Amino acid sequence: MAIRLGDTAPNFNAQTTEGQIDFHEWMGDHWAILFSHPKDFTPVCTTELGAVAKLRPEFEKRGIKIIGLSVDPVKDHESWSRDIAETQGIELNFPLIADADRAVSDKYDMIHPNADDTLTVRSVFVIDSDKKVRLTLTYPASTGRNFDEILRAIDSLKLTSDHQVATPVNWKHGEDVIIVPAITNDEAKRKYPQGWREEKPYLRYVSDPTK
Repeated sequence: MAIRLGDTAPNFNAQTTEGQIDFHEWMGDHWAILFSHPKDFTPVCTTELGAVAKLRPEFEKRGIKIIGLSVDPVKDHESWSRDIAETQGIELNFPLIADADRAVSDKYDMIHPNADDTLTVRSVFVIDSDKKVRLTLTYPASTGRNFDEILRAIDSLKLTSDHQVATPVNWKHGEDVIIVPAITNDEAKRKYPQGWREEKPYLRYVSDPTK
């Protein structure tokens, strides 16, 4: 069953490279990213895990916990981790789920039989502190993900969760945002006394309220 935005992220117990976890307990009151890999000892996955390890400080600044998944046992994950350190120049610094029985993959619909009936696709789930799914991405096995884009999307999700704004195309943290149409001009005057730039009645730009 497909997981949709706003659904509660399914809980699970799993063995990882950092021991046994209960997923919801592991998250605590943090946001989290759960992302899957088709298989250990594969080239694209190796580069992705290295990239995420390097970006861990950026995720932590945003209050995001990171956890990966691959349909191989912990022993293989540990061997693969040494390859990642050797080729990517950084140690794996977040847990990697061992999902050999595909229990987690099935809960999160990570197996797409028309692509491959045994390996997971490159799924990404951004889950907020209420355990609600806020963003999903699905890439084929052959295409590496852009984790800078995932960080950008998280910045937007966190901003728009706290303020009645939306972010325009290619928005980056600190740039102008859009006042949502549900906010009337009278309400906007109270919220944004400094004013805004109106291109259309439904397209009103205002400075990033977190600046």
